[in-house]
Amino acid sequence: MSFSAKSGAWLSSRVPRFWWWRPWQQLSCAAAGPAWSYFGGSRPRAILDMSYSRHFLDFQGSSIPSSMKKLVVTKLSQNFREAVTLQQDSPVPLPGDGDLLVRNRFVGINASDINYSAGRYDPSVKPPFDIGFEGVGDVVALGLSASASYTVGQAVAYVKAGSFAEYTVVPAKQAIPLPSVKPEFLTLMLSGATAYISLKELGNLSEGKKVLVTAAAGGTGQFAVQLAKAAKCHVIGTCSSDEKGGFLKSIGCDCTINYKTENVESVLRKEYPEGVDVVYESVGGKMFDLALDSLATKGCLIIIGFIAGYQNPTGLQPIKAELLPAKLLKKSASIRGFFLNHYLSEYKVALKDLLKMYERGDLVCEVDFGDMSPEGKFIGLESVFRAVDYMYMGKNIGKIVVELPHSVNSKL
Repeated sequence: MSFSAKSGAWLSSRVPRFWWWRPWQQLSCAAAGPAWSYFGGSRPRAILDMSYSRHFLDFQGSSIPSSMKKLVVTKLSQNFREAVTLQQDSPVPLPGDGDLLVRNRFVGINASDINYSAGRYDPSVKPPFDIGFEGVGDVVALGLSASASYTVGQAVAYVKAGSFAEYTVVPAKQAIPLPSVKPEFLTLMLSGATAYISLKELGNLSEGKKVLVTAAAGGTGQFAVQLAKAAKCHVIGTCSSDEKGGFLKSIGCDCTINYKTENVESVLRKEYPEGVDVVYESVGGKMFDLALDSLATKGCLIIIGFIAGYQNPTGLQPIKAELLPAKLLKKSASIRGFFLNHYLSEYKVALKDLLKMYERGDLVCEVDFGDMSPEGKFIGLESVFRAVDYMYMGKNIGKIVVELPHSVNSKL
């Protein structure tokens, strides 16, 4: 028996088993009328209340197990392999009244995953705790209140700790409905939104401005380049290979600088003697110093991260901080930090615009599945460790995504 939007299943509050029924059936009671009249007067959505069951059904009609794989931080460390353990038999979580149970199909890798495993965001949190920031998948079960907006089988994306798991409970209010399950949508959730909101709120972009994007071919850099070009700016991107430089050219970057083969400082001084107006900076350390020195009068440097230091015990790389006040004063320049959590009021509008741009074909959402990595494509939670290593080797072009395959083992 398959589960679809035209049929529902719910559990008796007294008997711990499924009660299957059809919308055209009537309840055995004194009052006449269709069955759904007892649930608010409208045809019911696909609902599963799993409060009394350890096994339940997904929308494809396969058995969802009572246990699953997930990654858990068991030791605080910036070394992801030391900090994180793959658990093979964790209980599949049960959604509450306002929740969705999402079967993850794709999960995103972020530079800050190792900040999270090191406990840098909330020192009060102690291991063990779940990890992974974002996922895309299918709703396989949901609570009664959540069914007002979602149905079983619907594609959704979300940003919530605990995505490195086969199943994740997501509050319906935090989920983003999608037309289909595609990894490209995942690139927008954190990486795209960070670029969109930071440049809009802090960048003050306008036609003709010169924008420098560091790590431009990475997960968020690719969007900073394209959004700055959409604002009719002149865009310069730093990268670590000619292949990445070619990708940047393909998405509109006006000037690329391979910092492995070129002197970034010399190129910027020669090509842009008056400096750049905006810097989208995510590297830190020496690159931060170079970017700061490249600012034009009244220029602005936006810090969205400093990946060069994340693997250090302090999470930082040294910068020439003693000269910072004088450099800013001399140019009437500014440095602004950006942390997405502080701009959540702008998030839904940003994501809506990004999705529209992608669907119109105005935005490239480059996904890197690790096909060119030594051990091949990132498939399964086991490969998250390799994916994190791959990022810190600087190999990726675009957003690193891990696919979580799902096989239908049994039909009911």
